[in-house]
This record gives sequence, C-alpha cells and structure tokens, in this order.
Amino acid sequence: MPDAAAEPGTAAARDAAEEKSALSHPAVEPDSTAGYGDHPDQVIDFYVPRGGTGPGEAAPVVVVLHGGSWRAPYDRRHISPFAGFLARRGFAVASVEYRRGAQGAAAQGTGGDPVAGRWPDTFDDVAAALDALPELVRQHLPRADARRVVLTGHSAGGHLALWAAARHLLPADAPWRTDRPAPLRGVVALAPIADFEVADKLDVCGGAARQLLGDGELFAERRPYADPALLLPTGIATTLVQGRADVDVPQAVAEAYADAAAKAGEVVGVTLLEDVGHYPLIDPAADACAVVAEEIAQLAW
Repeated sequence: MPDAAAEPGTAAARDAAEEKSALSHPAVEPDSTAGYGDHPDQVIDFYVPRGGTGPGEAAPVVVVLHGGSWRAPYDRRHISPFAGFLARRGFAVASVEYRRGAQGAAAQGTGGDPVAGRWPDTFDDVAAALDALPELVRQHLPRADARRVVLTGHSAGGHLALWAAARHLLPADAPWRTDRPAPLRGVVALAPIADFEVADKLDVCGGAARQLLGDGELFAERRPYADPALLLPTGIATTLVQGRADVDVPQAVAEAYADAAAKAGEVVGVTLLEDVGHYPLIDPAADACAVVAEEIAQLAW
C-alpha cells in the first residue's frame, strides 16, 4: 500500500488519492454468508443480483477474490463496494475470504508488520472455497446460473483467480490439483500479481510474493505450485485489466504473464487503461470500474 504522506503531484500521491477514494465507500453488507470450513476466515459473502436480468432469467456468477498483498489487515470488506456494484449490474456475486498473513508477534522477523499470506493455508482456502462454491451457490443464490461462472480478483486476488483457474496444471503432487479444467466462462484479473519472477525483481508490494512462498530455496521450490505464469496454457478465456499508471503492481507484471501465455500457445487479453492506477479498478466511483464490469459481462453473458 502506498505512502499517503507522499508529496502532492507525485505518482505516489496520486496513488494514495486513488486508494483513499476506493476505500472511502461504506462496506456493503452481503445478503448472506456461508462457511466453507471451520476457520473464521473460511467464509463466502453472497450478493443477489439487483438488476440487469429479466423476470425468471438466471444471472451469471462472479466470484470475487480480494487483494491486499495476501496480508492480514486487508479482508473482503474493503472490496464489498465493488461486489455490491457488480450485483447492481445484474451479477450474482460470491466474495471469498481466505486466510492471510500473520501479524503482530506472529510475524517473526518483520518488526511486527503483517507478512504476505500463509503457506499452504492461503492456497488451501481458495481451493476449498472454489470446490464448495457450486453447492453454496445453489443454497444462497437461487437466481444464479452456476453454469456461467467468471472469476475476478484484484492485485493479490487477481493472482489467486489466475491460480484457481489453473489448478488442473499444477504438479502431480500438489494437493490442490484437479483432474480437469474448472467449469468457468473465464477469468478477469485486475492488476494481478501474475508473474512471481517479475514481481520479485520489482519488489511488488514490499516483496509480497517472496513472503508468500518463503525466502531462499523455498521461493524456487514453491513457484511451480503457486505462480500463474508457470501454469499455462489454461484453456480458459482470460483477460487482464491493468492501469498504465499503476505503481503498486506495474504493467510489466501483466505483460510478463501475457508473454508467458503466448509462448505456451494461448492468447490472453490485456486491457490497458490510460491514466489509471491500481485502485480505480475496484472503485465504484471510477470509470475504470465500469470497464471492469463490461469485461466480465463479455465473458459471462
């Protein structure tokens, strides 16, 4: 997250202003919440569609995975205005919570600052949530069409969306591997941390990717199990939406993933937005958020 004290006129100041706008909206309470496990963070919020569908018409499902560098302070509430925005656009929405990094005394070696993610808990949770989703959708989103599902996620959540769509490509000994591709209409990843090698070189989000996987040999050993850029081609329609002015997850990260997909024989769409940073993609007050909704609609409807 940026330094809100940055001098006016700088890229960091602009980014801080965009973050302030995106996080200024009141949280939107879900219509219902259900657990997919026993941990307090193993829950999914459900938002019923508010418009955009005709009488008796089933709405497509958008699964939202929030960002926040996989760190504990950032939970699904900060993306709830975005989830509510999608519901008003006629989508049935499932917003997934998952276990994130430790903080305080549990964050050894970080001065008490929260670390990024938990290995393997973060991945355990996303896999479990997606596996439980069809039944939970039937129970909590009766107007939804579970055959039309699009994954979306922002930043670290964009990484998780890409990863969840690639579980059938995981190494054979991965506990999250599936025997076939997920039945998805597509993935719309918003400023995703999509290539861990590039993200590590650029120190994206304060070295979050390396914190998530572990330092030293662990980073190299775990990348094949976690890095979407190594899990291609997925065979699932995928679009990346990226602000050109993003200083949190720079454009180079998305481009690296798209290049890796091309080398694997797959075309990944990349929508680049001029004069847009990291946060407008999930800010209902920003024009970029409407662009995101249109990208999702193109895959879902």
